[in-house]
Amino acid sequence: MTTETIAEHHGLRRTQWMTLIAAFLGWMFDGVEMGIFPLVARPSLQDLLGVTDDAEIGRWMGLITAGFLVGAALGGLVFGWLGDRIGRVRAMSLSIVTYSVFTGLCYFAAEPWHLGGLRFLAALGMGGEWSLGVALVMECWPERHRPWLAGAIGAASNVGFLLIACIGWMIPVTVESWRWVMIAGAAPALLTFFIRLFVPESERWKEAIEQESANPFTEILKPKILKPTLLGIAFASIALIGSWGSVQWLPLWADQMTGGTVPEAKAMTTALTAVGAIIGCLGGAYLGGVVGRRPVYFMLSLLSLLTCGYLFRMVDAYGYEFLFMAAIVGTVTSAFYGWLPLYLPELFPTRVRATCQGLSFNAGRIFAAVGALQMGALMKHYNGSYAQAGATISLIYVLGLLLIWLAPETKGQSLPD
Repeated sequence: MTTETIAEHHGLRRTQWMTLIAAFLGWMFDGVEMGIFPLVARPSLQDLLGVTDDAEIGRWMGLITAGFLVGAALGGLVFGWLGDRIGRVRAMSLSIVTYSVFTGLCYFAAEPWHLGGLRFLAALGMGGEWSLGVALVMECWPERHRPWLAGAIGAASNVGFLLIACIGWMIPVTVESWRWVMIAGAAPALLTFFIRLFVPESERWKEAIEQESANPFTEILKPKILKPTLLGIAFASIALIGSWGSVQWLPLWADQMTGGTVPEAKAMTTALTAVGAIIGCLGGAYLGGVVGRRPVYFMLSLLSLLTCGYLFRMVDAYGYEFLFMAAIVGTVTSAFYGWLPLYLPELFPTRVRATCQGLSFNAGRIFAAVGALQMGALMKHYNGSYAQAGATISLIYVLGLLLIWLAPETKGQSLPD
């Protein structure tokens, strides 16, 4: 190997690591942004509404969560389209600035709808960052590394969840202190300087648009692209409805069971579900790579159905059993987020990959928004019972047991050009 070849080899490896670090940090800070609201939701809404009634808080939690998910879906489409048109790196920088700035502005919210509106705008950037980061990494790294890359990217957001949970654990979030937590959400904007200076554009994307210009919205309607897009939406929807319609409410349930007398209960619950989620994302991607995409999705749907059923139907007090099951549920239900970045890129050609996988993952958030609204409605129906509402929503995993067998198995196949 010549000196030039060695230098080129090391340069390529450095490039690959820079793309992975950027995608990991971007999605990790996404996790921080997403984890902030379950932590501050109850005290912030108590402050802004001037009430302590969990049925009313649950209704606003459902509305704000639904608005966030709709914003993320729209952001996934808009920023995914930008990524296919102007490049992954520039679009990713814009997405990170968007979610950072608007999360920080939540500090100034004076009404619940202010909080909801700012969360919607922040979600535009969060939704876009996932599809861009996944596309960039999968296009820059060798195909043999896809399972562990998918696991790392999936785990990144849960590292963010864990980080914000640790902050909430050390500094309990109360009616008086919740605004300062939102200020911390502006910090990820600094990441854009790193991305712009050190992260190169995807060569695979450059080659693809030189051969054929990208018209993502037109191509999505073609049968060859439409079918995998609809399947991707279905698989992401099931995972997201399960998470955002029931599991994301566990910190609020913990706070309710303790009567708000144990402020760290929310952070402890978030931390344990985040640790479980990190393990689950790595495991879901690894198993998908070894066993196959379809059987692993089926297994995750079954385990999610069983573990959520036990937690919501059999546990009725905050304690060791609740915390243990919260960790188990976090592990199983979050394993989908290691599986999705492994499977979705394998369904679409390079020139429209960011748009199509962004649409697939984030359109799932639209259905998850419906689930969040239904959770709020069920909370009222069940007189403020998080357990009964969560048990009902988690039945969505039954669909996953059936729909996965309509999808192609892509284990061992190259990314489509």
